Amino acid sequence: MVLFVRTHKKDIMIAQIYVDDIVFGSTQNCYKNQFITDMQGEFEMSMVGKLSYFLGLQVKQLENGIFVSQSKYARNLVKRFGMNESKVVRTPVPTTERISKDSEGKKVEQTLYRSMIGGLLYLTASILDLSFGVGICARYQANPMETHLKAVKRIIKYVKGTIDLGIWYSFDTNQHLSAYCGADWAGNMDDRKSTSGGCFLLGTNLVSWLSKKQSSISLSTAEAEYIVAGSCCTQLLWMKQMLEDYGIHQSTMTIYCDNKSAIDISKNPV
Repeated sequence: MVLFVRTHKKDIMIAQIYVDDIVFGSTQNCYKNQFITDMQGEFEMSMVGKLSYFLGLQVKQLENGIFVSQSKYARNLVKRFGMNESKVVRTPVPTTERISKDSEGKKVEQTLYRSMIGGLLYLTASILDLSFGVGICARYQANPMETHLKAVKRIIKYVKGTIDLGIWYSFDTNQHLSAYCGADWAGNMDDRKSTSGGCFLLGTNLVSWLSKKQSSISLSTAEAEYIVAGSCCTQLLWMKQMLEDYGIHQSTMTIYCDNKSAIDISKNPV
């Protein structure tokens, strides 16, 4: 991956190249348009491969910020799987039940199940609270059962009630990196592994998030929380290095954790 940065007074032009893909942008439209003209004059290239095109992103710029959503894509997703008349639920996953392998359950069509999972994965680009539930359901794509299909349909019912939600990026912010982390201790009923969760902010704006099953079994909530705190620390350091290339320098970065034992362990140099 190669990054090119051009600055002129307070304006900036950025072009990032990965193999044969280019992502670019500028604070001035004239710089962006000139870059397009120069590149099309030198190379045979197409402008149809926009991120918003693939993910169905709708970007609305207002005076004090930018609102990103996938309302049209979400509405089409609900209609595509025949959930228009379904009742809306308040959470994407049930709070009293846990999804497991269910080897004795009734099998369902793999193609339909995988199609639903794939459609929901695209929605996690703007509705981050789907990440945990969709990630769990995606683990059973090889052998889906009726209970798994029921769980996926619940997520789509939740999407129906949150179609117009999205992410707000405010112009009134700062350049300080911070993160929030947490863990679902022994949440996987099949192997008792925990799931890490984290979100990363640049100032007050959410820029990245994760929901991932941990590779080892934690024997306590403190251990599970400490592991996710370490993962978030690694991610923050990578983001710090990336921002250095953009000319944005970081000093102290903050990780917020709600487990006192994990905090105490992290403060212990031994």
